[in-house]
Amino acid sequence: MDLIFHEKQEGQLCAKHCLNALLQGPYFTEFDLASIAKIIDDEERLKMAEGGENRQEYREFIEGPSFNMDDSGYFSIQVLANALKVWNLELVPFKSQNTIAEIARRDPMSQKSYICNYKDHWLTIRKIGQQWFNLNSMLSGPELISDTYLALFLAQLQEEGYSIFIVNGDLPSCKSDQVLSTVRVEQAEKPHTIAEYADRSSTEAIKGDSCSGGEDDESCLQRAIAASLESELEDEQKQLQAAIAMSLESK
Repeated sequence: MDLIFHEKQEGQLCAKHCLNALLQGPYFTEFDLASIAKIIDDEERLKMAEGGENRQEYREFIEGPSFNMDDSGYFSIQVLANALKVWNLELVPFKSQNTIAEIARRDPMSQKSYICNYKDHWLTIRKIGQQWFNLNSMLSGPELISDTYLALFLAQLQEEGYSIFIVNGDLPSCKSDQVLSTVRVEQAEKPHTIAEYADRSSTEAIKGDSCSGGEDDESCLQRAIAASLESELEDEQKQLQAAIAMSLESK
């Protein structure tokens, strides 16, 4: 799995992570995407000005924030689409009447990669070699997706509110694709989310500390169990809070 290029989430830069995971290399920086966003903003301003710069609509547009980026690191679909044009790649909405989309809906495996978006989060699903991977930057590493599960996974994302785009065109050559085209990988344990990964590391550190100072095995074990139970309780509380938040959003 180390061969597969995967950027872990930094701030709100999931658009950058998504594109680099798709292309399998550090091709874009947040500054590159910001430059693309500015070009799009300028083009939109010129288009709006065609109707007259004295219009209230134009003044509100000029004074308002950019729809293509913000200070948090968010970038719009237009920015991603324009960035991919450099590689002669285009994004096709999965639900559209485009012939490519109709083929993809019948057979998701007929495509090479997908980009998905929910609210402000972007992620890539891509075939590398002979297998499919979820390259979500919120995960601690690539997640293997079986061929039989791919269609169900895409359906699950749609049910959760994700917009899915097919990446149409030839992706640039990459080492991971070359190597995995001749071998298949297995994944004994699925990657954790970044938050779970941090919690796990913290818990392991606590357990390590609990056995220091020359304590006997029984005392050490009791402290380790207590730390583990405390961590599980915190996880349950987080899950409950997330469930409450989702319930409130749906009302």
